[in-house]
Amino acid sequence: MQRRQFLQNTTLVAASLWLAPTRAAAVRTGLVYDDRFLDHVITPDHPESPRRLETLRAHFRERELWSRLVPIRPRQHPGAALEAIHTAEHIGGIAERYPDSHDIALLASGGAVAAVDAVMAGTVDNAFCASRPPGHHALNTGREEGFCFYNHVAIAARHLQQEHGLKRILIVDWDYHHGNGTEAAFYDDPDVLFFSTHDVDAYPGTGRASRTGTGAGAGFNINVPLSCGADDADIRRAFSDRLLPAADDFKPEFVLISAGFDSRKSDLLGCFAITDAGFRQLTTMMRELAGRHCNGRLVSILEGGYNLKGNASAAAAHVETLLEDA
Repeated sequence: MQRRQFLQNTTLVAASLWLAPTRAAAVRTGLVYDDRFLDHVITPDHPESPRRLETLRAHFRERELWSRLVPIRPRQHPGAALEAIHTAEHIGGIAERYPDSHDIALLASGGAVAAVDAVMAGTVDNAFCASRPPGHHALNTGREEGFCFYNHVAIAARHLQQEHGLKRILIVDWDYHHGNGTEAAFYDDPDVLFFSTHDVDAYPGTGRASRTGTGAGAGFNINVPLSCGADDADIRRAFSDRLLPAADDFKPEFVLISAGFDSRKSDLLGCFAITDAGFRQLTTMMRELAGRHCNGRLVSILEGGYNLKGNASAAAAHVETLLEDA
């Protein structure tokens, strides 16, 4: 009788364990940040100012986000990928003309590289780089372009190719301004799918829908210009109709985001009307896409965003969504 009761109890326990819902794994989101990012100053009243990160940091702490993130120390230099994206002449010109900004921009590129390394190593599931100056306009002119010196997201993508052997990398740019430097870096590269929403009439005046890539890279460059006043529904439609089908066909091994929050409503340099809820939706779409194809591997890098409170609030909404349980 005792043996029969023992077997019944064991069966009930096993059944309850089998039927119990599995608890979602806690997501580990990394944060690249360094106080040295505050040292870069173009002019005292410039919109791309240290206050962008100071306000973001304070807001993250108010929302109790800062302590939930895994710190990632940026590398002082991004390594060989720097010269794979930028010419020696460009690097020398930046170092000569803007010696202080040169060092901080290298640190920001090194932060992007450190973030993708941490995700590839499994130390974190995804990561956000709260860095400056931004990078997606950087070309090879030897000069600052649109507040940018080195193209951090392009350098991170090339690092993934060179050091980790990845063959399919997706770069998504939701900044208000077209990521012309990123487009130029991969315009003939079929291993990088570049997608950008932007105002084609704003700086730098590039990003026409007809620009789709060249040579082997034909079809791997997708520009979706949006009109002034574009809102959550407009940008969500661009992502669902244009990005997702192409990305699902491409099957990326890693997702990189140029996370510019000057596309948010009330920005000083933009005229879109994207809300924090809109950025949550875009982030969810990117997380789900990364989950389908590359085990959730995703890194986002801060680009524009010049309304101090708006930039901080949108970035917090983005990172809170990155932190949501899988």
